[in-house]
Amino acid sequence: MTLNRRQFIGTTAAVAATLSAPIVRAQGKPRVVVVGGGAGGATAARYLAKDSKGEIDVTLIEPTRKYYTCFFSNLYLGGFKEIEDIGHTYGGLAAGGVNVVHDWAVGVDRDAKTVSLAGGGTVPYDKLILSPGIDFVEGAVEGWGLSAQNAMPHAYKAGSQSELLKAQLMAMPAGGTFAMVAPPNPFRCPPGPYERVSMVAHFLKQNNPTAKIIVADPKPKFSKMALFQEGWANHYEGMVDWIGEDFGGGNVSVDPDAMTVTIDGEETKVDVCNVIPAMKAGRIAELAGVTDGNWAPVNAADMSTKADADIYVLGDASSQGDMPKSGFSANSQAKVCANAVRGALTGSKVFPAKFSNTCWSLIAPNDGVKVGATYEATPEKIAKVDGFISQTGESADLRKATYEESEGWYSGITTDMLG
Repeated sequence: MTLNRRQFIGTTAAVAATLSAPIVRAQGKPRVVVVGGGAGGATAARYLAKDSKGEIDVTLIEPTRKYYTCFFSNLYLGGFKEIEDIGHTYGGLAAGGVNVVHDWAVGVDRDAKTVSLAGGGTVPYDKLILSPGIDFVEGAVEGWGLSAQNAMPHAYKAGSQSELLKAQLMAMPAGGTFAMVAPPNPFRCPPGPYERVSMVAHFLKQNNPTAKIIVADPKPKFSKMALFQEGWANHYEGMVDWIGEDFGGGNVSVDPDAMTVTIDGEETKVDVCNVIPAMKAGRIAELAGVTDGNWAPVNAADMSTKADADIYVLGDASSQGDMPKSGFSANSQAKVCANAVRGALTGSKVFPAKFSNTCWSLIAPNDGVKVGATYEATPEKIAKVDGFISQTGESADLRKATYEESEGWYSGITTDMLG
C-alpha cells in the first residue's frame, strides 16, 4: 500500500465524515477545550471546529507558538531536514475557527469544569480533551534528571533539544563516542530510538567515520529490530554496539559532569550522551486526576477517560490497548474522539471507532522501512485487527518507495492537523 498527501487526508477524512443534527442548548454554544497542540490535540481541535460549522466553541491551549514534530526530527539529526522543515505554526487552526490560547494549562477543576492557566485565567468547558504528550519519570536513569538535559539531551520533545543534540554531534572529536540510553516500554514512538541511532550513524559516517555508537537498552528486543540490525550491518558496519537486557543494558547510570556512562559496572567516557528516560503522561493528565500509574486509561469507543466521562485523553498520554504511542496513532484517535464529542454535544451522527497506524523509519538514504496495523474498539481496549511490516532483504526500489511514501504522509498529516 502506498500513500500520498491527498490519499492520507481523503481516507482519514472519510472515517470522520459526519452528519449534522444539532441540539439547541439554552446556555448557548457547547464548549470544548483541548490541551496540547500536537498530533492529537491539533487534529481534534481542527476537526471539531471544521465539522461543527460554528456550532461548538473550540479552544486550544498550547504554550508554544511553534510546534516541532517529533516524527521526522531524527531526519534533522541525520542531515536530511532543516529544523524549519519540522516546525509548524497555529495560524491555520486559528483561521479555521479554533480559539488558540498560548499558555500553560496548570490545573483542572472537574466539578466546576474549568481549566486553570499559568497566566492566571480560567477556561470553562463542557468537554475537555487532553493531549499533552509525554513527561519523564523522575529517577528513571540513575544520575540523570531534567537539570542534566543540557549536558545529556533527551531530544524526545522536538525543537531546542533536537538542535542541542545536533550541535553536540557536530562538535564530537574525531573517533569520539556517542552513547544512547534507550527507554523501557511503553514509550513514545517505539522505532524512534533506533531510527535515531541510524541517523546519527549516517551523520557520523559522513563527518566522523571513526566514531563509535553505544546503545544501552533495558529491553531484550525492539521495534523493527531485524530491519535496523540488517541496516546497521549494511550501512554502518562496526559502528553500532547495541547492548540489550541480556548483557546488562538495563543496569545503567550516567554522570553528566564527568560525561561517563556506566553499563553493568563498566564505566565509559563518552563525548555525547542521549538519555531517553522512562516516560509517563504529560503532567496535566495527572493534575486532572485521570491517570492510573503513569498513563491515563481510556474507553476505546471515544477515548473518554475511565475516571471522567467528560474528559478525553489522546495519543501518547493514553493507555488504550494495542496501538503504539505515535503521531499517526494520535491523529487517528483524535478523529474518532472529535466525531464522538461532536455527536454528544450536537446530536450529529457518530460512526463506529476505527483506527490505524503506520510508523516509517529511515535507516540510510532511500532505505525506508515501515510497520503498521489497523485497529477496532472493543469493550476492553483498542484491539489490533491486522498488521504489516517491511521485510529484511527487500529491493532498493521498494525501500526507496517506502521512504517516499513517508514524505507524502508527513505532508498529509501536518496539513490534516493544522490546516
